[in-house]
Amino acid sequence: MHVIVATDGSKQSLAAARHLKSFADPARITDVSVVAVVRPLAAVAFADELSDSKQQASWDTLSFRAAAESAVATVAAEFDGWGPKVHKRVRSGSPANEIIKVAKQYDAGLVVVASGGRGISESVLIGSTAQRVQHYAPCPVLVVRPRPRKPQKAARKAART
Repeated sequence: MHVIVATDGSKQSLAAARHLKSFADPARITDVSVVAVVRPLAAVAFADELSDSKQQASWDTLSFRAAAESAVATVAAEFDGWGPKVHKRVRSGSPANEIIKVAKQYDAGLVVVASGGRGISESVLIGSTAQRVQHYAPCPVLVVRPRPRKPQKAARKAART
């Protein structure tokens, strides 16, 4: 089975890859493709929350594609020595559309996406990219949601005591 693991450069997408490893049988997976999609003409840079601060360059010198390649490399490294062959892919276009295209192209048996990695509001239960992939992918989709955060008021109250 070929598994597609999507990354948007967020810590949540790395957590999604780790979640896959926590329960999947590597003997049943032949290939893992780690995919990042760079939006052409994007006004906001590709998230790169995964690189070491020593490796991060300023946004003036780091291209969106280089940031995506760095994120893909970080997530792909999670699968080193796990068993399946790992492929690194950076594409350009609409993230949901490109993830769906990759799933069709490689006859994927599963797509893994994070929800809420770069969403506008934390109150949204599932990100728009994850939602579109879930509805239109040609195979099952594992949507990994972030762990719920403690409410801010309760955290402040606990800090006072």
